[in-house]
Amino acid sequence: MNFACKLTGKKKNLFIKKRVLLLRKNLCELIMQKKVSVLVFALLVFVHSGAIAQNFDINILEKLNRVEETYCVSRVVSNTSSYLEAGVPVLIVGAALLGNNDALLKTGLYIGASFCVNIAATYAVKHIVRRPRPRITYPDRIIWYEDMRTNSFPSGHTSAAFNTATSLTVSFPKWYVIAPSFLWASFVGYSRMNLGVHYPSDVLCGAALGSASALLTWKANNWFRSRHKNRLLRNKKLESEPAWY
Repeated sequence: MNFACKLTGKKKNLFIKKRVLLLRKNLCELIMQKKVSVLVFALLVFVHSGAIAQNFDINILEKLNRVEETYCVSRVVSNTSSYLEAGVPVLIVGAALLGNNDALLKTGLYIGASFCVNIAATYAVKHIVRRPRPRITYPDRIIWYEDMRTNSFPSGHTSAAFNTATSLTVSFPKWYVIAPSFLWASFVGYSRMNLGVHYPSDVLCGAALGSASALLTWKANNWFRSRHKNRLLRNKKLESEPAWY
């Protein structure tokens, strides 16, 4: 009799365990279904918002691309971006060497380092995103004036212009440096849209990337200078202390 009761108790426990496992399985499936539903909903919202943003992008670009009065100026200003970004640090370093000015030499080297960081960051993002040019996606809506074969996002010319403007601003924080620098950089961004080779979002992100790379290089440069200065001071202090022997 006791054996039968024990057997029944074991079966009962086994039955309860099976029910718990089944309930747990159903609950997990329900949670997964909800997660999938949420993910699908988020994906649909993302796709929809992306489509809206793309329409907004192309509509603005189409309007700016139709401003024929600025085509010639846009072509000239657009071409200055790469030359100035490379030329500014070279000119500053040259002037520093001629005038034997160490502070100016450090500034020129910083702007040159910022130039290299910006190029690496810009082309890394281009390679990752791989956004086609507007003329490829919308050949019937865009008049293009440059045969650009690289990826569209972000705008390299705009990135270069804002990198140069920001580097000059932090190095020479005077209004007569800041105002012309950012005015020129802004017109470079406009020229890329006017020529039909970049979307507005390409230009905005290019401007942000160029400025950010200049500021980050500035911060890193100051950090290295500070460490080097502290090391020199520490060594000088150790040398000035009397030897106890």
